Amino acid sequence: MNTDVESATPALCRLQLGKELRNLRLRAGLTSTQVVRKLFWSPSKLTRLETGENLVVEPSDIMALCQIFEADAETTAVLKGYAAVTKTKRDWWQSKEYRPVITPGFKAYLSLEATATACHKYESEYVPGLIQTEEYVRVIYRGAHHGLSDDEIDRMVTVRMTRQEALYRESPLKFAAIISEAVLVRQVGGPEVMRAQLAHIAEVASLSNVRVQVVPFKLGDHPGMHGAFTVLQFRDRDALKPIIYFENLVDAWVSRRQSDVELYQEAFTELQALAPGPQESLSMIKKAMKEH
Repeated sequence: MNTDVESATPALCRLQLGKELRNLRLRAGLTSTQVVRKLFWSPSKLTRLETGENLVVEPSDIMALCQIFEADAETTAVLKGYAAVTKTKRDWWQSKEYRPVITPGFKAYLSLEATATACHKYESEYVPGLIQTEEYVRVIYRGAHHGLSDDEIDRMVTVRMTRQEALYRESPLKFAAIISEAVLVRQVGGPEVMRAQLAHIAEVASLSNVRVQVVPFKLGDHPGMHGAFTVLQFRDRDALKPIIYFENLVDAWVSRRQSDVELYQEAFTELQALAPGPQESLSMIKKAMKEH
């Protein structure tokens, strides 16, 4: 366990805590069913702890688990420290400022995105959120959420821009985006907004942890035609397996079902092989800038 508890974010603490609890359970030779029966818990409670889904973890729950797993005093203390962070700190998206404009499903995704090591995104209608400019996302939100106040729109925009920090953190998120050529052509917010947005994509694509490809119209039918999707991958696949994320105007949700994950991972891999490479895609982006 090498996470610095005092400086770690709650999201990272939840993930590390889940990983360590699962490892302790396996070393103790216990199944999830055996553990929850001993503690009179619901099966879902232990599952949420081991996958880092609980926003707040009670130190008393950690003590109970460590006793069952016969963990040593040092390990128990570290795990209690992780739990304490979840009770005393809040991830940025949990603040009162942002809470009203973030749906429960999207909140769950933000926690996962903050701890993911890689994000694979296919988008057919607009520029992926992690590489949008402020003006572009503002236009999209105004069009999609009629009736919201300027203040609410501002907060939604701030949430989107804050998420982008994942690309520049100490251990940056590896982001692979595949977008339809329609995204380059569709004039969102007018020519000036689009030129700035496309220039931003070209700039971000130069980062070593970012890869952008464009699916041209001439490609014909392809696996992304059924809709946009996101695949998140994590450092420890035993502790937290890859997940699929979807969103619409009403809500956002994730799927952990292995068959779903495998289907979308295969679709993304196929899209990467079918689409032109990053350099040719960059040429398409620069050409679109001139046409706007």
